[in-house]
Amino acid sequence: MDLLALADFNLVARHGGFGKAARATGRPKATLSRRVGELESSLDLRLFERGARSLKLTEEGRALFERTGALLAELDETASAIASGGQRPRGRLRISAPLLFSQTAMGRIAAGFALKYPEVRLEVTTEDRPVDMIEEGYDLVIRVNPDPDESLVGRAFLRDRLVVVASPDLPRASGGLAAPGVARWAGDRQTWHVKTQGGRSTIAIEPVLALSMLIMVRDAVRAGVGAARLPISLVAHDLADGTLVLWGDIDGPEIALWALYPSRRLLSARVSAFLNFLKQAFPNGMPDELAAYIGR
Repeated sequence: MDLLALADFNLVARHGGFGKAARATGRPKATLSRRVGELESSLDLRLFERGARSLKLTEEGRALFERTGALLAELDETASAIASGGQRPRGRLRISAPLLFSQTAMGRIAAGFALKYPEVRLEVTTEDRPVDMIEEGYDLVIRVNPDPDESLVGRAFLRDRLVVVASPDLPRASGGLAAPGVARWAGDRQTWHVKTQGGRSTIAIEPVLALSMLIMVRDAVRAGVGAARLPISLVAHDLADGTLVLWGDIDGPEIALWALYPSRRLLSARVSAFLNFLKQAFPNGMPDELAAYIGR
């Protein structure tokens, strides 16, 4: 495939027309049209639907644009970095991050990164769903306890743990009775397995409130409506101040936040810079370091 023709195709697709691309770059419109036509002939595909006054990508054209745009941008950035004598982070950096981490820490982290690397255009999208990094054009994703994926590599940069907390005024249930609880989904009576200094035990919980966001759950627990399972980083200040009390650690695996990127790509300077920035923000990867980002 002719990379120059592919670059011209991406140029026209990005600007939405031959005339617009020509005016934006100073390239002759006829040259752009000819090279895109040559690319279509070599692929035996129609990449644009050409109307009298409009130009639209075909389904095949859109797929080619989505898959090659980022790769061409990386090639351009690499060439620019080599020409300037170093791998200076620059260009667009798209990150997907989970909701709670975004709410509590990502704003300050993103701002600090933007100040340090002004040539990087950082875009952060908040979502808890699994994303397809290649299809959706992400350079980096942050995920909690991700499933193994051979196409992704990365590192765990932060660890947390779940605890059961409640208002000091809420009596802990005993004798088979259930304590009121705040859950993330509506349901029947639950049993939470916890570890304390005295050993392992179970806590019977009767959900009285269902809230989908952990910050909402924490605020409801602060109001005394019931006990809840929450990351200790989210309630560390409350425990230190005595406004909440600890009923035990959840008996289960720890929470690990991973920064992941596609293994088939070379690690770009901007992704490497952001990974290093995360390491500086959380040098030991402990819950108290995340708690420092969370207001009382």
